[in-house]
Amino acid sequence: MKKQKTVRLIGDVVGVIVTVIIFLVPFYFMFVQSLKTKAEANKLTIKWPSEVHFENYLEVFQHGNYQLVTAFKNSGILTLFTVIGLLVTAAMAGYVIQRRHDKLMNGIQSVIMLGLMIPASILPTIHMLQAMHIYKTMFSMVMIEIALQTPFAIMLYRGYMASIPTELEEAARIDGCNRWQIFQKVIFPLLKPIQATLIILVGVQTFNDFTNPLYFLPGSENTTVQLTLYNYKGQLSNSYNLLFADIIVITIPMLILFLIFNKRIVDGMVAGSVKG
Repeated sequence: MKKQKTVRLIGDVVGVIVTVIIFLVPFYFMFVQSLKTKAEANKLTIKWPSEVHFENYLEVFQHGNYQLVTAFKNSGILTLFTVIGLLVTAAMAGYVIQRRHDKLMNGIQSVIMLGLMIPASILPTIHMLQAMHIYKTMFSMVMIEIALQTPFAIMLYRGYMASIPTELEEAARIDGCNRWQIFQKVIFPLLKPIQATLIILVGVQTFNDFTNPLYFLPGSENTTVQLTLYNYKGQLSNSYNLLFADIIVITIPMLILFLIFNKRIVDGMVAGSVKG
């Protein structure tokens, strides 16, 4: 028994060391470069700067007529409405799919799950948005994000709803509730654990999305936080101190959010893994 505890302790220590090397060392490297002068940062050494320059972060915010501020605003709006829309629509779809067991629902579920494997078609989507006169709008970008992440959200909701007893719905039906009232007053309040998980996962995914805004939301006024790095790479390609400062700025918000709600993510994923 004592030998087993020693082995587990050694395994835990090794795991912590590997985690530090994989995650913290690169972050430290980026942070160090962001505090250096242009000449020092271009050497790409891990050594602490001879003189700390926090003004690099101010310069990053001011660059391009405060483009980073605009990017944070756009990413915040996109993330907020995507999360809200997905929580409501995916919850209703997951409820219906979980509770109905007929050929129609099985077919719909199969089609939805294909969305986990089939990527979005760029050119047809752009042509469709142009025909609808909503190309380069935040509304179309929100709809695209919701559509792309709906299959994953429905999968989690469906798995979690399988653990909710149907007796609760039957009791509500006896009390005179219709299907919508049962979902609104009985089912939806019980979905908080899986909703917390989706808020973090979907929020991080949407906030950090690079490809979709690049294709479907072009324009300097529509820049998102990930696109600022793409733009800065061309404009500040020789200023690694500013590039790394931008990376740190756009990474920290989601990193803090992930660390705070890490336990909720794990709990929600475990709760949603019940076989339906």
